[in-house]
Amino acid sequence: MTSLAERAAAAAGRAETAPADEPGAAYVPPSSAPETGVPLADMGQYEPGDDDPPMIPVHLAWLRVRKDVRAISKGEQYNAAGTRYNFRGVDTTINAFAPVTLRHGVNVLPVAVNAVYSDAVSKGGSKMRECRVTVTWQVTGPMGDSLPLLQSAGEALDSQDKGTAKAQSVAYRVLLLTAGMTPTNDPEPELQAIERGDAPVRPAVQYLDEICHPDTSAARLRQIHHELRTTRQLGALVTNEIGEEEAVGDMVVRIGRERAGAPDVR
Repeated sequence: MTSLAERAAAAAGRAETAPADEPGAAYVPPSSAPETGVPLADMGQYEPGDDDPPMIPVHLAWLRVRKDVRAISKGEQYNAAGTRYNFRGVDTTINAFAPVTLRHGVNVLPVAVNAVYSDAVSKGGSKMRECRVTVTWQVTGPMGDSLPLLQSAGEALDSQDKGTAKAQSVAYRVLLLTAGMTPTNDPEPELQAIERGDAPVRPAVQYLDEICHPDTSAARLRQIHHELRTTRQLGALVTNEIGEEEAVGDMVVRIGRERAGAPDVR
């Protein structure tokens, strides 16, 4: 007949320690495994399996991360207080990088945070707390090697106690986008499809004062002649300096010849 303790031990999958004076009894040490019966993994004997990332140096693993992420567009929009712009948010960036870094065995960990605080006031007059952080990051690959320590900065305003977390989140986004050299693939916002129209034609009569002015150089007269020819106005009739009608092209040539030392402007 078995005791209550022995039956409980058998139900738990282990043998109860027998008294030393019981014949044929052998001591069975308690199992270190959980009660599920699954043995604990011996990490000292761990070997990479098929589900593990390739054991490659960290710079190659990070390159694969960049290759898989490819681009993150500015799909979110800030529109408040008369300011509107598109941006890539913290969650959007982390959601893009997190599964890819996991697949390639890359860890991105903060190893130092330098925070500076100051008081600020919002546009509405509310008291705010500004936090500026410089975070030092360690990027580790599947083999345990690391890239040189990286730094990024972030800042945030908050009326309560979330400024530090916000600033660090911004610094995290900046690190991923900068170290990942992550493009947006969005069109350049400054580029606009504006077609330039034709410049208005300056009427021939508007050249008269300049043509007749004694300080107008021969070079300028030649330029005026060229402009009139380009706009097909050389034959336009104007009232010259003596009150007679004359083709403006002929007038430019005549005045050019009359000027001492002035070459022919034709």
